[in-house]
Parts: sequence; structure tokens; C-alpha cells
Amino acid sequence: MTARAAHFVQTSADTFLPTENARSRWGPDHLNGPALVGLAARTIEERFGLDEFMPARLTVDLFKAARAVPTTATARLVRDGRRVRNSECELLQDGVVVARAILVQYRRSSVPRGEEWSPTMDLPMPVAVDDSSHLTMGSDDGGWSPNIADHQNASRKRFRNRAVDVVEGVANSPLVNAVYAAEGTSLVTNLGTAGIGYINGDLTVALARLPVDEWIYLQADSHWTADGISTGSATLYDRIGAFGTGVVTAVSNPAAQIDFTDDAASVVENL
Repeated sequence: MTARAAHFVQTSADTFLPTENARSRWGPDHLNGPALVGLAARTIEERFGLDEFMPARLTVDLFKAARAVPTTATARLVRDGRRVRNSECELLQDGVVVARAILVQYRRSSVPRGEEWSPTMDLPMPVAVDDSSHLTMGSDDGGWSPNIADHQNASRKRFRNRAVDVVEGVANSPLVNAVYAAEGTSLVTNLGTAGIGYINGDLTVALARLPVDEWIYLQADSHWTADGISTGSATLYDRIGAFGTGVVTAVSNPAAQIDFTDDAASVVENL
């Protein structure tokens, strides 16, 4: 059997060695966002997740570029309440914190009486898909394809995503898969006609429920920019409907802007 791809190999209880799958396009030895947020989500959930609590919000601050070096993941329980649990995780490289995450969990309960407003949304899915590929990108002007260059346009964008395992030999949980997919909010909102020139410094994932399977879709909802600062939001959905939201803030990085038309094999991959 072919071994499943993974972003990290666990070398001790709290230390992880990045693999080639964790590499980013932003720099020769940088790690990509999905690898980092996935490791943070996995660490917090493994240590402090409870079945009776829903992981409703994860916010990850990406303090500096993470490198392809051993990464230590620490976690602590901040508040253990009857209805709300708060915990945090830090990812450290050479003793320096490169990312910090906070997870909010709510106790699952009955639905309140009455009806509430929810938006009516078009949630496109490709007619024909290649399940051998982890990612497929779509846009209003470019249809669906595995090549980012096909979607360097000014129209609305979306992903179909099956996450790479965060740690070798361990299948991702539904929470980790959702967080991994949500990190694509930066790409689906910031990708334009000349590529992507904003690098996100954070990710917030808000979830009403967990995805029903490993295939997750992400569609851009908003994108606002001024003075080299960008904010973007996107809807997470699966085969039965929408279940969450991804939000990022990002800063202009024109010196390292990635133009995918310069790469003949610009297959969708992690930034």
C-alpha cells in the first residue's frame, strides 16, 4: 500500500519534524499555513477535546515564518467551565513561538424554540471530480481545475479539499480537516489576476458543526483591502450544506508575490 502523505513526523511526545509536504511557496524552507494550523488544532483537540463539547471557534495567530526544523507543540487548559471550555496551544521552533492558537468549545445542547434567519447561498460542486487529487480549485470565470493559474482572475473562487494528514500514521479528525480547509480562505479571497500578493497572519475558524466526511468545500464570501491590508471570509460546506466560516487578515507582500502562471505545473497546493 502507498503510504499516506503527512506534514509532520512525530519524534517525541511534543516534537514534530516537518516533511516535504509541509513546505510553502513563500520561501525555500518556509512551512505552509495548513500544516501549522492543522498541528495546532490537532494538539489542542488531542489534549483537551471532549465529545460532549463542540469545537466552535479556533483562532491561530501566525507570528512569524515557520521553518523546516523540529517544531514543539505545547498546550494548556485556560478555563474548564460547565458550558464553555477554553484552551491554547503554542508552536515553538528553536525556543521561539511561531504560532499561537486558542480553541473555544461549547457544550452541545438542545436547539432553542423558534425560527432564525439564515442566508440562501449557492454552494457549487464540480460535476466530475478526480478523487486521486487532494485539491481542486474553482472560480466563476474558470470553472473547476487542479491548476491555480486557471483561476488568476477577478471572479469569486472556491476549493474542494481533502486534507493531508497532519502527523504521519495518524488520520485527521473532522476538526483538523475543517481547520486545514479553512486556511485556504486567504487564497480564495486574495488570489487575483497577478497571483497572490497578500500573506495572512492569522486564521479564525467558526463552526456550527463538524464536516460529515473528509471532502470539504470553501467558497469566498468577502474581500476588503486598503493600504496594503486585506480581510477575507469564506464559507465552509460539505455534501449536505454549509457548516462554518473562515476569516483571515493579511498584509501585502509584493516582493514575494506568487504568480502561478510562471509555473507550468501550477497544480493547487498549499501556500
